Amino acid sequence: MRDGSNDVPNDVLNDPDQHGSPPGTFPFSAVVGSDDLALALVLTAVSPEVGGVLVRGEKGTAKSTMVRGLAAVLPRQQVVAGCRFGCAPGDGAGCPDGPHDPDAAAGTRAAGLVELPIGATEDRVVGSLDLERALGRGETAYQPGLLAAANRGILYVDEVNLLHDHLVDLLLDAAAMGRNTVERDGVSVSHAARIVLVGTMNPEEGELRPQLLDRFGLTVEVAAPREPALRAEVVRRRLAFDASPAAFAARFEDDQEALRGRIADARSRVGAVTLTDEMLTRIAVVCAGFEVDGLRADIVTARAALAHAAWSGRTVVTVADVRAAARLALPHRRRRNPFDSPGIDEDLLDELLGDDDPDPEPDPGPGDGGEPEPADHDLDHDRNHDRDREAQPSSSSETARTDGQESPRQPEPQHAELEPGLGEGGESGEGGESEVPAASAVSAADEPYRAKLLRAKGIGQGDPGRRSAALTSTGRRVGSTTARTGPVHVPATIRAAAGRGATGDRSGRLRVLPGDLRRSVLQGRESNLVLLCVDASGSMAARKRMEAVKSAVLSLLLDAYQRRDKVGLVTFRGSDAELTLPPTGSVDIAARRLRDLPHGGRTPLAEGLGTAYDTLRVERLRDPNRRALLVVVTDGRATSGTDALGRAGRVATQLRGEGVESVVLDCESGRFRMGLAARLAEHLGAEHLPVGELAASAIVGAARTSRPTGRAA
Repeated sequence: MRDGSNDVPNDVLNDPDQHGSPPGTFPFSAVVGSDDLALALVLTAVSPEVGGVLVRGEKGTAKSTMVRGLAAVLPRQQVVAGCRFGCAPGDGAGCPDGPHDPDAAAGTRAAGLVELPIGATEDRVVGSLDLERALGRGETAYQPGLLAAANRGILYVDEVNLLHDHLVDLLLDAAAMGRNTVERDGVSVSHAARIVLVGTMNPEEGELRPQLLDRFGLTVEVAAPREPALRAEVVRRRLAFDASPAAFAARFEDDQEALRGRIADARSRVGAVTLTDEMLTRIAVVCAGFEVDGLRADIVTARAALAHAAWSGRTVVTVADVRAAARLALPHRRRRNPFDSPGIDEDLLDELLGDDDPDPEPDPGPGDGGEPEPADHDLDHDRNHDRDREAQPSSSSETARTDGQESPRQPEPQHAELEPGLGEGGESGEGGESEVPAASAVSAADEPYRAKLLRAKGIGQGDPGRRSAALTSTGRRVGSTTARTGPVHVPATIRAAAGRGATGDRSGRLRVLPGDLRRSVLQGRESNLVLLCVDASGSMAARKRMEAVKSAVLSLLLDAYQRRDKVGLVTFRGSDAELTLPPTGSVDIAARRLRDLPHGGRTPLAEGLGTAYDTLRVERLRDPNRRALLVVVTDGRATSGTDALGRAGRVATQLRGEGVESVVLDCESGRFRMGLAARLAEHLGAEHLPVGELAASAIVGAARTSRPTGRAA
């Protein structure tokens, strides 16, 4: 099913008069082929203390459909009439709108689903000073944000990996503590924020930092089913829903009501479920066996096991409950390398749990009921098991999976094959015409290392990140502006009112008009586009040069991952160049493409630089505010086509004329060097750096000074 295919306004989703599924929402119980996702959502609905769900998966896998459908099966809530924070009767302690009268009228409402836009500001999320009352009446009043609206409901963040890190951290803190505290702009407020936080993301668009991943209680990997019968059933139900949403929803209303009742029953019983010392010890053994850091994994697994037992109708946690909880709570917490995909070895899980406690009869899944599903739960479990095992990281010398295809293991390159006629440290002449095409080979990368910072000069205006200086939505205050959005700069606003000679009223207070309002200009750091242009020709294999090159590029990718950059990969070999990876936020995909990168053949340097130029030109049109850094990894040789070096120099000069910031990593080795990479750096106006010094020398790209986003007032 297509994500986002049933987008409806929040006021429709949250209509308190609705019973059953809101109009335009695909029924939760009608989704097939996503048993793990359905179970994770139900467990966090039964026990919000589990900590929310992160859903990772490719596009078109019903992630958003299921999250929006969950709100329709949550039990209805009693609320205090007129409370902006959705307090339950008798539960208004500490409410800014309280204290509530115990005899006050109470109503009911459907559980809320609040969607947080990617571009939301911190003020919109946590709440802020009510400017209308502050400027109009001189009152300090609090205007609730999205956390208040989502209290006792679901806060849904689509594409959570694209949300600013400080906002994700703020949301996770509120979800863990159950309260939102605001101390800013003269406002001091604390209110309940008992939310079920659900985030969805496509890993191809970038990863969450490990620190943020760990804060989500459960995580689920979803993928489109491969069985034709199951895929056909998904399409059949989607077409039936599109043809008549009301009729389709009515067809599953009995299942929806049964599911709603089961969730309510599990919620009422979860507090009475017993977690024995034996089961708690097994949880500790499992978490220690997977070498997770800290104790959050143990706590989340225990809470999820209690919720699973209550959902299954048991009063005591069993091994089956612990296993189900561990499969959802541990994949994103196991110790792994930055470019490894989350996953869990279920054979190891079974070994750590032991098999002395036979599993009870399998429970019907959250989507069971109504029509029989084309594949039962056991088949779905086997599919998920196989998919998890495939997701386990393999060494770079073993078979690698890229975009669903397997690349057979290649033999290690032989230097005699790659550069016939050359000695151990020899080089061909400048033109390199003696170089002949070589058979393709794949080299394993050496271990990556900590690369020094590559940073652009000047002040940019791109998305917040951790690389170059920029005017962003967070950071230190460096000025003010008359822009209509952003945090209020109170001193500048007062100065503007006083500067126009504003007279106060009889009380002597300064009169502030809307035109006096000033916003803060904040300077922080931005993320950049790091475009890697990698020479994969036969000359790069001399003296095992390609292993060092891949290690250097992996180190740069690791640095880009930590600094929240977008990355792209251009490779050139033989007679042409290829955009191996279009610019993306997913550096782990770039790392996989690099590990599988073959090398051999002549060196089409001009074509590689030309492909990089075209890629940067397109990206500048797509995102004018994101500054790009071109990193050319080469020995500077050009041997493909006529006048190879001359053409490469002309393209490099064109890149320089367009103001492209560049760094040349010189991969030339041996006693006799021609200095071609240094000459290329001169054409590009780039910093020239031997690849062996990447870990010890700072790289500072020559950058143009960007114009600021706002005019200082």
